Amino acid sequence: MKTVVVMTIVLMGAGAHAAGDWEALGRQVTNELATRAFDKVAARFDARMKAGLPVEKLGAVWDQVLSQAGPFQAVKRAAVSVQGELHMVLVTCAFQKTALDVKLAFDATDKVAGLFFLPSAAGEGKWEPPSYGRGTFEELPLGTFGGKLTLPPGAGPFPAVVLVHGSGSHDEDETIGPNKPFRDLALGLAAHGIATLRYPKRTQREPGAFTVEKRFTVKEEALDDARAAVALLAKQPKIDPKRIWVVGHSLGGFLAPRIADGNPQVAGIVMLAGSTRPLEELVLEQMKFLFPKDPSKWAAAEASAKAIRDPKLTDGMTVDLLGAKLPGSYFLDLRRYSPTGVAAKLTIPVLVLQGERDYQVRRADYDGWAGALKGRPRAKLKLYPALNHLFEAGTGAPNPDEYGRPGVHVSEEVVKDIAAFIVPPA
Repeated sequence: MKTVVVMTIVLMGAGAHAAGDWEALGRQVTNELATRAFDKVAARFDARMKAGLPVEKLGAVWDQVLSQAGPFQAVKRAAVSVQGELHMVLVTCAFQKTALDVKLAFDATDKVAGLFFLPSAAGEGKWEPPSYGRGTFEELPLGTFGGKLTLPPGAGPFPAVVLVHGSGSHDEDETIGPNKPFRDLALGLAAHGIATLRYPKRTQREPGAFTVEKRFTVKEEALDDARAAVALLAKQPKIDPKRIWVVGHSLGGFLAPRIADGNPQVAGIVMLAGSTRPLEELVLEQMKFLFPKDPSKWAAAEASAKAIRDPKLTDGMTVDLLGAKLPGSYFLDLRRYSPTGVAAKLTIPVLVLQGERDYQVRRADYDGWAGALKGRPRAKLKLYPALNHLFEAGTGAPNPDEYGRPGVHVSEEVVKDIAAFIVPPA
């Protein structure tokens, strides 16, 4: 799970703008948030949202964004695209610590079908390849889900990995601020003769498919695409179908055993900061870490945890997770899944890597994997004292500001460890 807030809010269009002027409306909604005109934003809500997201709660959501990104500075640009019947407006905003994209989905009547706060994709020019990944590699589009296949030089066939994202809405690089950890991994592993397939997460490609009414689970969010990516890789002429691995980060690491379970095409899995504890426990722990002297900030996380653990929870009920509306089906599905239990039954190689400066997924999660995999001859675990949740090096107490540092990459040691586990030295 990333600290950058990701949520879906449904709004009703209003205000002075030409009908169908999606860019102007997107800028207007963003500026209303920035000037704390929450009453104007709330006036756009339909009856369901007025009940579910009152003005004071919208203000709390915005304050949470500011606590992580710093004070709002300016709207930099806006772009409009079409996804099915929705007009998507991506408003790139500068905050003191980082850039964020305010992503809005408008229907034909100016109603807003979604509002997301995302790591900005506009930092493309700030990103430079890591020193360990500056070779000449081939990168090809692959699959209907917008995948990118990165191939090492040569004819192959190569071992390959599918990169599976953490929580939230992510592009194929898992961009957060100026960081692109999945691109780092793709280039770094290519330098070691290993191909990668990365792709934009479905929550970014199809935001309209993840409403409470859809009663979705992690199957639709992550599992289906990961399994499809494995199958697609197996058909590529330059890929060795017997050496396809799943490398999952955060939520992706948590789900990696489930992706591999019963799938003979998966040769092994790597968990990067994969959690072993329930999601609501991690969220509450993070809030206490970020606001250690303000118990009032913990209240929303505690209320969410109570709702998620409610024995009377049903698929059709709505759970508020720090402002994000999720169906009960999502959490009931997670209740039925034990990552350590599934991992313990797997006979394929398993690698668990964890940064000790990670405040989002903690040592307790690493210890959970260690207990489940104890005595397994094909399992390996490793801790990195200086690394954070993105497997980037730092010093002192970890904090969200680290995710805004330009020019920082996934540790080369991590890349080498993954590569050596997939292709052991002769």
